[in-house]
Amino acid sequence: MTTAGLPPIDLSARGDPLPGAARHTLVMGVLGAHVLAGWALMQIDAVRHAVSEAAPLFVSLVAPPAPPVPPPPPPPVRKPPPKREPPPIISAPPAPSVEPPSFVVPAIPDLPPPVVVAAPEPPPPAPPPPPPAPPPEPKTIPPTAVRYVTPPAPVYPAASRRLREAGRVVLRVQIGADGRARQVMLSRSSGHARLDESAAASVRSALFAPYTENGVPLVVWTLVPIEFELES
Repeated sequence: MTTAGLPPIDLSARGDPLPGAARHTLVMGVLGAHVLAGWALMQIDAVRHAVSEAAPLFVSLVAPPAPPVPPPPPPPVRKPPPKREPPPIISAPPAPSVEPPSFVVPAIPDLPPPVVVAAPEPPPPAPPPPPPAPPPEPKTIPPTAVRYVTPPAPVYPAASRRLREAGRVVLRVQIGADGRARQVMLSRSSGHARLDESAAASVRSALFAPYTENGVPLVVWTLVPIEFELES
Protein backbone atom coordinates (compact mmCIF):
# COMPACT_ATOMS: atom_id res chain seq x y z
CA MET A 1 0.00 0.00 0.00
CA THR A 2 1.32 3.43 -0.93
CA THR A 3 1.14 6.32 1.38
CA ALA A 4 -0.15 9.64 0.01
CA GLY A 5 2.38 12.45 0.00
CA LEU A 6 5.45 10.21 0.19
CA PRO A 7 7.43 9.35 -3.04
CA PRO A 8 8.40 5.67 -3.45
CA ILE A 9 11.95 4.79 -2.70
CA ASP A 10 13.67 2.47 -5.16
CA LEU A 11 16.71 1.03 -3.48
CA SER A 12 17.52 -1.34 -6.36
CA ALA A 13 18.18 1.52 -8.89
CA ARG A 14 21.31 2.56 -7.15
CA GLY A 15 23.95 1.06 -5.16
CA ASP A 16 23.68 0.43 -1.43
CA PRO A 17 26.38 2.58 0.06
CA LEU A 18 24.89 2.21 3.64
CA PRO A 19 26.23 -0.34 6.07
CA GLY A 20 23.97 -3.10 7.39
CA ALA A 21 23.07 -1.41 10.71
CA ALA A 22 22.16 1.84 9.03
CA ARG A 23 20.12 0.03 6.44
CA HIS A 24 18.16 -1.82 9.13
CA THR A 25 17.44 1.39 10.96
CA LEU A 26 16.23 2.95 7.74
CA VAL A 27 13.86 0.04 7.01
CA MET A 28 12.43 0.19 10.51
CA GLY A 29 11.89 3.91 10.16
CA VAL A 30 10.04 3.45 6.86
CA LEU A 31 7.79 0.76 8.37
CA GLY A 32 7.08 2.96 11.32
CA ALA A 33 6.15 5.82 9.02
CA HIS A 34 3.70 3.55 7.17
CA VAL A 35 2.08 2.34 10.44
CA LEU A 36 1.76 5.86 11.67
CA ALA A 37 0.16 6.93 8.38
CA GLY A 38 -2.31 4.03 8.58
CA TRP A 39 -3.25 4.93 12.11
CA ALA A 40 -3.84 8.53 11.08
CA LEU A 41 -6.15 7.41 8.25
CA MET A 42 -8.16 5.19 10.67
CA GLN A 43 -8.98 8.26 12.69
CA ILE A 44 -11.19 9.52 9.82
CA ASP A 45 -14.80 8.21 10.20
CA ALA A 46 -15.36 7.61 6.45
CA VAL A 47 -12.16 5.56 6.14
CA ARG A 48 -12.89 3.52 9.29
CA HIS A 49 -16.41 2.79 8.01
CA ALA A 50 -15.17 1.63 4.61
CA VAL A 51 -12.54 -0.64 6.20
CA SER A 52 -15.10 -2.25 8.51
CA GLU A 53 -17.41 -3.06 5.55
CA ALA A 54 -14.58 -4.55 3.51
CA ALA A 55 -13.21 -6.68 6.42
CA PRO A 56 -14.00 -10.45 6.06
CA LEU A 57 -16.61 -11.98 8.35
CA PHE A 58 -15.15 -14.54 10.78
CA VAL A 59 -17.51 -17.31 12.09
CA SER A 60 -16.62 -18.75 15.45
CA LEU A 61 -17.10 -22.52 15.64
CA VAL A 62 -16.63 -22.52 19.42
CA ALA A 63 -19.68 -23.93 21.21
CA PRO A 64 -21.65 -21.32 23.06
CA PRO A 65 -21.16 -21.32 26.80
CA ALA A 66 -23.64 -23.37 28.82
CA PRO A 67 -26.41 -21.39 30.33
CA PRO A 68 -25.70 -20.56 33.96
CA VAL A 69 -27.18 -22.94 36.50
CA PRO A 70 -29.79 -21.14 38.53
CA PRO A 71 -28.87 -21.00 42.21
CA PRO A 72 -30.84 -23.29 44.54
CA PRO A 73 -33.89 -21.71 46.05
CA PRO A 74 -33.34 -20.36 49.51
CA PRO A 75 -34.64 -22.54 52.39
CA PRO A 76 -38.12 -21.68 53.52
CA VAL A 77 -38.19 -19.30 56.33
CA ARG A 78 -39.84 -20.82 59.38
CA LYS A 79 -42.28 -18.58 60.98
CA PRO A 80 -41.85 -18.35 64.73
CA PRO A 81 -44.76 -19.86 66.64
CA PRO A 82 -47.24 -17.31 67.76
CA LYS A 83 -46.65 -16.14 71.24
CA ARG A 84 -49.28 -17.15 73.68
CA GLU A 85 -50.38 -14.45 75.90
CA PRO A 86 -50.39 -15.43 79.56
CA PRO A 87 -53.85 -15.89 81.00
CA PRO A 88 -55.10 -12.91 82.82
CA ILE A 89 -54.41 -12.98 86.51
CA ILE A 90 -57.63 -12.84 88.43
CA SER A 91 -57.05 -11.47 91.81
CA ALA A 92 -59.08 -12.93 94.65
CA PRO A 93 -61.51 -10.57 96.27
CA PRO A 94 -60.23 -9.21 99.52
CA ALA A 95 -61.24 -11.21 102.54
CA PRO A 96 -63.96 -9.54 104.50
CA SER A 97 -62.70 -8.08 107.66
CA VAL A 98 -64.04 -9.76 110.78
CA GLU A 99 -64.78 -7.44 113.58
CA PRO A 100 -64.03 -8.77 117.05
CA PRO A 101 -67.11 -9.66 119.08
CA SER A 102 -68.33 -6.89 121.23
CA PHE A 103 -69.39 -9.16 124.08
CA VAL A 104 -67.08 -10.38 126.86
CA VAL A 105 -66.62 -14.13 127.30
CA PRO A 106 -67.47 -15.05 130.88
CA ALA A 107 -64.72 -16.63 132.93
CA ILE A 108 -64.83 -20.41 133.24
CA PRO A 109 -65.34 -21.43 136.86
CA ASP A 110 -62.73 -23.64 138.49
CA LEU A 111 -63.51 -27.29 137.96
CA PRO A 112 -62.66 -30.01 140.46
CA PRO A 113 -59.59 -32.04 139.58
CA PRO A 114 -60.30 -35.13 137.52
CA VAL A 115 -60.71 -38.32 139.44
CA VAL A 116 -57.95 -40.75 138.64
CA VAL A 117 -59.27 -44.26 138.46
CA ALA A 118 -56.65 -46.84 139.22
CA ALA A 119 -56.33 -49.60 136.70
CA PRO A 120 -57.65 -52.90 137.95
CA GLU A 121 -55.02 -55.22 139.21
CA PRO A 122 -54.30 -58.16 136.94
CA PRO A 123 -55.77 -61.41 138.15
CA PRO A 124 -53.38 -63.66 140.01
CA PRO A 125 -51.69 -66.29 137.93
CA ALA A 126 -53.40 -69.59 137.70
CA PRO A 127 -52.03 -72.13 140.12
CA PRO A 128 -49.80 -74.77 138.58
CA PRO A 129 -51.51 -78.00 137.73
CA PRO A 130 -51.27 -80.56 140.46
CA PRO A 131 -48.59 -83.21 140.02
CA PRO A 132 -49.76 -86.42 138.48
CA ALA A 133 -51.18 -88.80 140.96
CA PRO A 134 -48.80 -91.56 141.87
CA PRO A 135 -49.71 -94.95 140.58
CA PRO A 136 -51.88 -96.87 142.96
CA GLU A 137 -50.06 -98.93 145.53
CA PRO A 138 -49.92 -102.57 144.50
CA LYS A 139 -52.45 -104.63 146.36
CA THR A 140 -51.45 -107.20 148.97
CA ILE A 141 -52.51 -110.79 148.51
CA PRO A 142 -52.49 -113.48 151.17
CA PRO A 143 -49.70 -116.08 151.21
CA THR A 144 -52.24 -118.73 150.24
CA ALA A 145 -52.79 -116.96 146.86
CA VAL A 146 -49.12 -117.22 145.96
CA ARG A 147 -48.11 -119.83 143.39
CA TYR A 148 -44.54 -120.82 142.56
CA VAL A 149 -42.87 -121.88 139.37
CA THR A 150 -39.57 -122.36 141.21
CA PRO A 151 -40.11 -122.28 145.01
CA PRO A 152 -37.43 -120.78 147.28
CA ALA A 153 -34.78 -123.24 148.56
CA PRO A 154 -33.13 -121.73 151.65
CA VAL A 155 -29.72 -123.03 152.71
CA TYR A 156 -29.27 -123.77 156.41
CA PRO A 157 -26.01 -122.12 157.37
CA ALA A 158 -23.48 -124.57 158.85
CA ALA A 159 -22.60 -122.13 161.60
CA SER A 160 -26.26 -121.89 162.56
CA ARG A 161 -26.53 -125.69 162.69
CA ARG A 162 -23.46 -125.89 164.88
CA LEU A 163 -24.79 -123.20 167.17
CA ARG A 164 -28.24 -124.75 166.99
CA GLU A 165 -29.86 -121.57 165.64
CA ALA A 166 -33.45 -122.00 164.47
CA GLY A 167 -36.54 -119.90 163.92
CA ARG A 168 -39.13 -118.57 161.47
CA VAL A 169 -38.37 -115.70 159.07
CA VAL A 170 -41.28 -113.72 157.50
CA LEU A 171 -40.35 -111.65 154.40
CA ARG A 172 -42.44 -108.97 152.69
CA VAL A 173 -42.00 -109.52 148.94
CA GLN A 174 -43.16 -107.48 145.93
CA ILE A 175 -43.84 -109.79 142.99
CA GLY A 176 -43.62 -108.24 139.52
CA ALA A 177 -45.85 -108.98 136.56
CA ASP A 178 -43.05 -111.22 135.24
CA GLY A 179 -43.06 -113.38 138.42
CA ARG A 180 -39.72 -112.10 139.74
CA ALA A 181 -39.20 -110.77 143.26
CA ARG A 182 -38.73 -106.99 142.76
CA GLN A 183 -38.31 -106.09 146.45
CA VAL A 184 -37.57 -108.31 149.48
CA MET A 185 -37.88 -106.77 152.97
CA LEU A 186 -37.71 -108.35 156.43
CA SER A 187 -41.13 -108.36 158.05
CA ARG A 188 -40.24 -110.53 161.10
CA SER A 189 -36.79 -111.75 162.05
CA SER A 190 -35.89 -115.19 163.30
CA GLY A 191 -33.53 -113.63 165.81
CA HIS A 192 -30.51 -114.82 163.87
CA ALA A 193 -29.00 -112.67 161.13
CA ARG A 194 -27.51 -115.66 159.29
CA LEU A 195 -30.93 -117.28 159.01
CA ASP A 196 -32.57 -114.01 157.86
CA GLU A 197 -29.98 -113.51 155.12
CA SER A 198 -30.27 -117.09 153.88
CA ALA A 199 -34.08 -116.78 153.69
CA ALA A 200 -33.94 -113.52 151.72
CA ALA A 201 -31.42 -114.95 149.25
CA SER A 202 -33.62 -117.97 148.57
CA VAL A 203 -36.68 -115.78 147.86
CA ARG A 204 -34.72 -113.58 145.43
CA SER A 205 -33.78 -116.70 143.45
CA ALA A 206 -37.34 -118.06 143.36
CA LEU A 207 -39.77 -117.65 140.45
CA PHE A 208 -43.41 -116.86 141.16
CA ALA A 209 -46.40 -117.44 138.95
CA PRO A 210 -47.64 -113.89 138.00
CA TYR A 211 -50.76 -112.84 139.83
CA THR A 212 -53.53 -112.00 137.32
CA GLU A 213 -56.93 -110.38 137.41
CA ASN A 214 -59.17 -110.74 134.37
CA GLY A 215 -56.22 -112.24 132.59
CA VAL A 216 -53.97 -109.22 133.27
CA PRO A 217 -50.79 -109.78 135.33
CA LEU A 218 -50.41 -107.36 138.24
CA VAL A 219 -47.73 -106.28 140.66
CA VAL A 220 -48.65 -107.40 144.17
CA TRP A 221 -47.27 -107.60 147.66
CA THR A 222 -47.34 -110.76 149.78
CA LEU A 223 -45.75 -112.34 152.88
CA VAL A 224 -43.47 -115.32 152.45
CA PRO A 225 -42.64 -117.35 155.63
CA ILE A 226 -39.44 -119.42 155.77
CA GLU A 227 -38.91 -122.03 158.55
CA PHE A 228 -35.49 -123.06 159.87
CA GLU A 229 -35.85 -126.19 162.13
CA LEU A 230 -33.14 -128.39 163.58
CA GLU A 231 -33.57 -132.14 163.43
CA SER A 232 -34.01 -133.73 166.79
